[in-house]
Amino acid sequence: MLFSIVLLYCCSSAGVLSQLSIHSRHGRECVSPCFSLQQRNNSTSPKIKVDLDNSTGVAVLRMQSPPVNSLSLDFLTEFCINLEKLEMDKSCRGLIITSTLSKVFSAGLDIMEMYGKSPERCGEFWKAVQEMWLKLYGSNMATIAAINGSSPAGGCLMSIGCDYRIMADNPRYSIGLNETQLGIVAPFWFKDTLVNTVGNRAAELSLELGLLYSAPDALKIGLVDQLVPEDQVLSTAQDTMSKWLAVPDHARQITKSMMRKQTIDKLLSNREADITNFVSFITKDSIQRSLRMYLEMLKSRKA
Repeated sequence: MLFSIVLLYCCSSAGVLSQLSIHSRHGRECVSPCFSLQQRNNSTSPKIKVDLDNSTGVAVLRMQSPPVNSLSLDFLTEFCINLEKLEMDKSCRGLIITSTLSKVFSAGLDIMEMYGKSPERCGEFWKAVQEMWLKLYGSNMATIAAINGSSPAGGCLMSIGCDYRIMADNPRYSIGLNETQLGIVAPFWFKDTLVNTVGNRAAELSLELGLLYSAPDALKIGLVDQLVPEDQVLSTAQDTMSKWLAVPDHARQITKSMMRKQTIDKLLSNREADITNFVSFITKDSIQRSLRMYLEMLKSRKA
């Protein structure tokens, strides 16, 4: 759902967004392939629930923002606050991220954060997307994504920001960075994260074709590390975490920093320019018209 300061922004026509509904594709659960629409309910209920087991030092962060854990500004802010609290808690050594929702991990960015908003608000939103990735990808904690449903676009970014990914063994669930299918270019830091995960050639094919992988295919290319029965995703993540925490923290953390520092520094050096280009792109009249047409399409379907 995303935009790059290095690559050209290329969302073309009003028809681009016609694919953005919740649908099944090739037999897979494909929840909002790039943008998602979070139903507003004015609820003040927490969108994130965190349980820290002090005896093990492992926290479980559960995303609980129905219907599809859209990455809204409120959601991202709450996510980052919780991540920062855990990072500062010396008793917390490991983090497992999962979803309380059926069939979906996270469906990606909330389209309502990009329609009819001021440039200032759009900039605040994009900065929150950056912040989520920076805190997760650079975390000192051992991190595992327990992917219990589909995880397209921004949900995929969150998943590959973790150290290890365990996904439900269900061919109907999909995961991937599928931006080009919608005429959009993934930003350089999405690209770099994917390259670091699956290698240059697999990332090139994935990004150019905008591929969404079924769970078995995601395992084949290394986009996820392990498939387990759906009812064992969380328990397997907890068992796996014990292996990660058996490694001395300082050695694991320094090694992780060496592997990821260059990628993180690249965004930090270009962060303001990335925000400026995103705001310039998303506030274009042509893009706003496309978003409006998509929203009107959703309303007509609902009616």
